[in-house]
Amino acid sequence: MFSRIGAAAYKKDLTNTIRLCEYLGNPHTKIKCIHIAGTNGKGSTSHMLAAILQTAGYKTGLYTSPHLRDFRERFRVNGEMIDKQFVADFVERIQPAIDEIEPSFFEITVAMAFDYFVQQQVDIAVIETGLGGRLDSTNVITPEVSVITNIGRDHMNLLGDTLEAIAFEKAGIIKPQIPVVVGETASETKKIFEQVAREKQAPLFFADTQRYVAEWQYEHHQLMVQVTPSGTDERFTYHLDLPGFYQSKNCITVLEVIYHLQKAGWKITDEQVQQALRQVKKLTGLHGRWEVIHDHPVVVLDVGHNEDGIKQITAQLELSDYHHLHIVIGLVKDKEIEKVLSLLPKEATYYFTRAQIPRALPENELAARAQALGLNGHAYDDVNTALQQAMNKATRHDLVLVCGSVFVVGEVKM
Repeated sequence: MFSRIGAAAYKKDLTNTIRLCEYLGNPHTKIKCIHIAGTNGKGSTSHMLAAILQTAGYKTGLYTSPHLRDFRERFRVNGEMIDKQFVADFVERIQPAIDEIEPSFFEITVAMAFDYFVQQQVDIAVIETGLGGRLDSTNVITPEVSVITNIGRDHMNLLGDTLEAIAFEKAGIIKPQIPVVVGETASETKKIFEQVAREKQAPLFFADTQRYVAEWQYEHHQLMVQVTPSGTDERFTYHLDLPGFYQSKNCITVLEVIYHLQKAGWKITDEQVQQALRQVKKLTGLHGRWEVIHDHPVVVLDVGHNEDGIKQITAQLELSDYHHLHIVIGLVKDKEIEKVLSLLPKEATYYFTRAQIPRALPENELAARAQALGLNGHAYDDVNTALQQAMNKATRHDLVLVCGSVFVVGEVKM
């Protein structure tokens, strides 16, 4: 499983997914969907879109990965996780195909998602890619809209060692004549998206050129953003229960996607959008995005783990009010370890740890590599021991941040 062991489990091919889907009667052709790729923000964007579609009255499927605590988090319909019995029955039903095709764990979960959404008769499903786009197992669908949140340096050993190469892989989800929304415009990648969209005759829209955040502020663990459509003086106010400032970028992307769904005939009102964004976590079960789980001291969980994700976290820290910062961190072996560590503040106290998976970087090695970069602290062999130590040392006005890996955040006992 890629989540546990890394690149050795990654299969650059759609053949197994296609064969599994054929075995199941091609369920992916029987559902309407939205397809989402990107280096960062695709999980938040997926959950926001699902919350809006649910609030608009559509029975909505949501497929994301990886999960934090329960495998069933990956498959939701109107926020409810897949039934355990369906999972067991599905695996038993396709066992002959598993024996013959020998698919990966992720390929099986993708096929399961499509089969489940058909069984549940969803009106629409939001499908998040696992890794990349062009060769990702989810890339057998023809969506209503394709979405690429942004491009950053992650999984470079698999997707390419330049932003242009990574953008080409993500652009693989662009389908003929299907509108594609790109969340963030960047000079290095814009021409890649324009070229692929032109070849596919797909209408291309860069969300950050269509509207912008005119003003923002925090209100009781919520983010208030005022959005202005380009070329107008109008302002629309949205309150997000996902309080990280970086969610303002995802909000702009989501609003552009909703606009194109509305143009295509989906009945979604601006009031429903505002209502949904206030309660994304409640409607969809999303966790781990600048999630405050304790006050005095404030304890925050964030799944940011790659270079761009850590940059967003450090930007958020600069906007936060606290006396002293404590960082509980664990990383996986295949990340750009030194690049990630070099972005973190040197004045913080560190608690180096590891998730209980083979892919995790040992805590003592992490501590040594961090110390070489001027980050000081102690090593702990499990996440909750590290977090408890941080909370014991923190004062009422301190901030404790847990970050570095989805798996580290997933092991926090809340």
